[in-house]
This record gives sequence, structure tokens and C-alpha cells, in this order.
Amino acid sequence: MIAPATVFNRLKARGAGLFVGVPDSLLQSFCAYVEEHGGAKEHLITANEGNAVAVAMGHHLATGQVPVVYMQNSGLGNAVNPLASLADPEVYKVPMLLVIGWRGEPGVKDEPQHVKQGQVTTGQLDLLGIPYWILEATTDAESIVDLAMDRIRESNAPVALLVRKGAFAPHAAPARPARSASLCREDALEELLCLAGDALVVATTGKTSREVFELRERASQPQRDFLTVGGMGHASSIALGVAIGAPGKRVICLDGDGAVLMHMGAMPIIGDVAPANLVHVLLNNSAHESVGGQPTVADAVDFKAIALACGYKKFLYANDLVKMRSCWREMEAANGPVLLQVDVAVGSRADLGRPTSTPEQNKLAFMEATR
Repeated sequence: MIAPATVFNRLKARGAGLFVGVPDSLLQSFCAYVEEHGGAKEHLITANEGNAVAVAMGHHLATGQVPVVYMQNSGLGNAVNPLASLADPEVYKVPMLLVIGWRGEPGVKDEPQHVKQGQVTTGQLDLLGIPYWILEATTDAESIVDLAMDRIRESNAPVALLVRKGAFAPHAAPARPARSASLCREDALEELLCLAGDALVVATTGKTSREVFELRERASQPQRDFLTVGGMGHASSIALGVAIGAPGKRVICLDGDGAVLMHMGAMPIIGDVAPANLVHVLLNNSAHESVGGQPTVADAVDFKAIALACGYKKFLYANDLVKMRSCWREMEAANGPVLLQVDVAVGSRADLGRPTSTPEQNKLAFMEATR
């Protein structure tokens, strides 16, 4: 396996500047090392991958250095526009190194939401005209970094390192600042599902959907919730579409802080449409927990001010089960959209499983529940 320090130090020796991106589980060790050794002015976790490319461009414009942008391959969709319409050699010709985790690589078992993206990743890079090298456990990482940086110097344009599963050796994440939240997310979800009754539930990507699935199984309840297993940041927009299409039913969106931040532009649209039947629940642990626990900026964000400015009719806050029940009673007497922020602790069960139904089965079960 490749020690994250090997890649980081070689990149620094070759003149790499700012490290910026969105965390990925395959890059977890590399991200942890960058967070620990990059320093406040050398490392930035952005809301989405397109933001990361734009920040990288700005840093290059100011310093002339080559920025490093890391992401999961699913994030290429967010990055395509700034890569093709800004950084491309036929436009502004901005050099940068993309470090991309290759989820769903053909021949490697992975979750359904990663399969298609894994199949098309190399084709996407080819279509964008971005040369790439593959990093795997047996790679001479320093030589590959040198090849990539040499190409960047020659072309003055983006190139990529495509990282296979298991390429990086483990590296522990830096200690996180203590948070006051003590409520377990799974306990909060169990309470929310109980309070929701027969409402239509749309759950965000990552461990939230996995916990919702297992909570239904544990309670011997039918699987009727839409599990947004991919498409990070889009659960609230899916819930908006459901709320418009099923105005006679209450719709509950179970969202995460990283997901809300990734596509926060959905909130003013929700506020403008103002579906009275929509409850937007923000489960805030201030972390990208599903891919390694890297921090988000959520603890510094005033979601109450944002929600009300976006047109939400009400904001409620809870950090324990008693307050959640109280908020729910207050919410039931109000028209939506309502934002309920629930602060939860980082962490989940070590034996947390994954949905055993297929995405199509989940879709059909949810559609049946809307009738």
C-alpha cells in the first residue's frame, strides 16, 4: 500500500500548492494526512467538487502554484462544468492535479449507486481531454506523481490520478474538537420515523439511509422510504418534487449537514414554492461521517437565519429526544416548509449494514406508498 505521506510530500516537493476538495472513502487516509499536515492555508474542504475546482483556479491565479483537487469519482459530475468551461486548455488553461477515488471500478464489487459512475469514469476523463494515471497498492507513487506533474508543466492544464480501492495505507484522522451534541443519530432517526407515522420519507445519502433501512427492518415495518443512496445533496430537491406531486401527504426529508451545504441552492427554491406539506429535517453532526468523519463548516452556520431568509415558514431546533417531540408537536400546527435542525453526535454502529433491496425495488415501494 502507498503511505499517504509519500504522495503528499512528493507533491509538495514538486511545487503543489493548495489542497482542496470533498472527502471520499477511498481517499480517507490521504485526506486525513492532508488535513493533519496541510495547515490552515494549504487545505480546504469545500461544499462540492465544482467549488473545489473554482477555488483551485483562484489560488493558481494568485500564486502560480499547481493546486491539488481531491474527490470521489461521483463528484466529477459537479466538476465537469468548471473543468470544461474554465480550466480547459481551450479556455483559461489552468493547471491542476485531480486526485479521484475510483468507486465502482469495473470488476470490483461496490454499491449499486457507484456501478455506472465506475464504468464511465475513464471515459469522462477521456472526453474532457484530461490525461490520467492509476494509483494502486503496488504503484511506485513517487514516479507516478512525477509523471503527472511533468505533464502539468508541459501542458499547463488539468491532469488526474485515479485511485483504486485499497491503494492508500491507513492513516488515522486528526482528533476532532469536542462537540456538545450527545444524541445518537440512529436514536434520533428512530424517533423521527415514529413521529412521522405514514408520512412519505426521503432519506439522504450515506449512513442515514442505511440506518433508516435497518430501523424499518428492526421494527418489522415495510420498506417504504426513498433512500437517496447516491446524488449527495439532492434529497431535499427530490422531497420537494414529491411534496408537489403528493400534496395530500406529509413529506419528511431526512438530510445531513454536508449534503445541505453541497447544494444549498435548493433551499430558496423550496422556500419559494412553499409546499405546506414539507418538513426538512437537518441532522447536523458537522462531519462528512460516511467517508471518514472529516469536518464540515455546519457548526459555524446559522441555519435558522438561512431557512427563514429562504422563505421557510418555521425553524425548530432540538438536541435530545424530549425536544424533538416538543418540536414535532409545534410543527404539526404549522404550515411548511419547516426546517427542523437536530444536532447529533458523530458515530454509528460498527455493524451497520447496507440496504438489501435493490434501488428499483426501493423506488417501487416508495411509489406504492404515495398512492
